[in-house]
Amino acid sequence: MGRHSRKGAEAKGRDAGAVTGGERGAARSGPGNGRRRRDTAAPLAGDGHTSFHDVAQARGGHPEQREPGGGWGTGPQPHYDGRQSPAGPARDASTRQAVARQMSAQQAAQRAADRRAASGPQTGGVPLIPGPRREFVDAFDTTPSRSAPPAGPEGEGVADGSDQAALDGGRDGRGGRGRTFTGIAAAAVTTVLAVVVAGQVARDSGASGLPQAAGVDREDAEDASRSVERATPQVPQPEVRALSYAQKMAKAYPLAPDLKATGSFEAVPGLAKAPGKGQKYRYRIDVEKGLGLDAGLFAEAVHKTLNDDRSWAHNGAMTFERVSSGEPAFVITLASPGTTGVWCEKSGLDTTEDNVSCDSAATDRVMINAYRWAQGASTFGPDQLLAYRQMLINHEVGHRLGHNHVSCRTPGALAPVMQQQTKTLEIEGIKCRPNPWVYPGR
Repeated sequence: MGRHSRKGAEAKGRDAGAVTGGERGAARSGPGNGRRRRDTAAPLAGDGHTSFHDVAQARGGHPEQREPGGGWGTGPQPHYDGRQSPAGPARDASTRQAVARQMSAQQAAQRAADRRAASGPQTGGVPLIPGPRREFVDAFDTTPSRSAPPAGPEGEGVADGSDQAALDGGRDGRGGRGRTFTGIAAAAVTTVLAVVVAGQVARDSGASGLPQAAGVDREDAEDASRSVERATPQVPQPEVRALSYAQKMAKAYPLAPDLKATGSFEAVPGLAKAPGKGQKYRYRIDVEKGLGLDAGLFAEAVHKTLNDDRSWAHNGAMTFERVSSGEPAFVITLASPGTTGVWCEKSGLDTTEDNVSCDSAATDRVMINAYRWAQGASTFGPDQLLAYRQMLINHEVGHRLGHNHVSCRTPGALAPVMQQQTKTLEIEGIKCRPNPWVYPGR
């Protein structure tokens, strides 16, 4: 029997029905020649003679399936209900089945290709690099957006050569490999970002322990709390003004009453000219090293005091000029209590009992006790330090000019400048007031 012979009971009945107008009820258009006509409306692949796909094969290459009509592969024969072609309902069913199988095969092939692209290059059936999850590939497998291609005659886009090349690159696996590596990199970046953000959130929540208020920008809040790039508020600083001469002279300075410094002296440099026209006395000022007192202030005080009209320069009788070299008439020396005692003893004077100053007549030094200069005396009190220092200078220089001690004789009067006012203001029951000047105003 021939391979495509389909003679059987159903075939004979169909031919007979066509002539007699039986069940099918459709007359032939012409005399038959013993062969079935091919329906030109149905595609060649669905005429019932092609082999079934995806069906277990049996003997002779035909599927083990028997259908009504005695022929294999013709499929079931539905009755004609006026909606199908009377000439080939079996062919229409076979065509649809074949098309469905082809579409299923194409979809299966496409899915397999997608799996191969997602799993990376294969070697011996084992992937070299584990592929990322599909959502990462889909999320980052994007190409730069381009304008839509011009529409064709039926409204469909017309792809140019670059689009076709991109499609071809995806088919041969190179495009899929690029997308795979892109997806892997994107997945790694996304994972790192997620870890960083999670750690930042955990640290912030753990540090504060309080929920953040709604509507507050976290970055701004952190910037505000961490003072990132904020201008430091300028707090107005009180203006520091230099103390005047009178303010410095009225201020006490720390110095121990039993201090004995280095014993060596240093001359205050510079020249202060004599302002008057009387008898000129040149003097030098030495300051013992290690005292920690303002030597410039001491030199200024000496020069101003001696040349004041209430002092020994009264009425232009004399004038005083400070020098730092040459042969002065005397040297006014600011020294510690211990060193003052040493130099006063050279002239037979004991200054250690009351910690006082002296004119060491046997030497060229007029010794000013630094403790008294810094702290004053109880006879003047802390509020009259300026006056006490002026008295101290005038009294000791008065000794160098030849004046001896004088006592107050009128109760309540100003004490003479040559009275020992550091020790007391009361002598033989007569108490006087403190006085720094040789010629004080009455």
